[in-house]
Amino acid sequence: MTDTNHKILIVEDDAALLEMYKIKFQESGLNLVTASDGLAGLELVKKEKPTLILLDIMMPKMDGFAVLSEIKKDPATKSITVLMLSNLGQQSDVEKGSQLGAADYIVKASMTPTQVVEKVKEFLK
Repeated sequence: MTDTNHKILIVEDDAALLEMYKIKFQESGLNLVTASDGLAGLELVKKEKPTLILLDIMMPKMDGFAVLSEIKKDPATKSITVLMLSNLGQQSDVEKGSQLGAADYIVKASMTPTQVVEKVKEFLK
């Protein structure tokens, strides 16, 4: 069963991890778009208008906090749900994400791709 009502964007610079997420999201029938750096991610946000964004922080060209800030500044994209997806698990990073408008913060090392898919599905309900 494919869920074409929702488009998910994953912005992640780790190619192996991105491929793993791609497989898991496709297996669960979710419509997925990917970008491998912050700038490409921001362009896709404006073009694709996803329902939800999984956003890494440490990326080339533009970090995730800068991307999140741009998304939330733009009236056309500010209502999109953004989940930070990072290995930076310090409280200061979590708080910064929240202050900039992230709906949640996922530490990659503490969740499997399958768990991430489940978390995304909760937000889509």
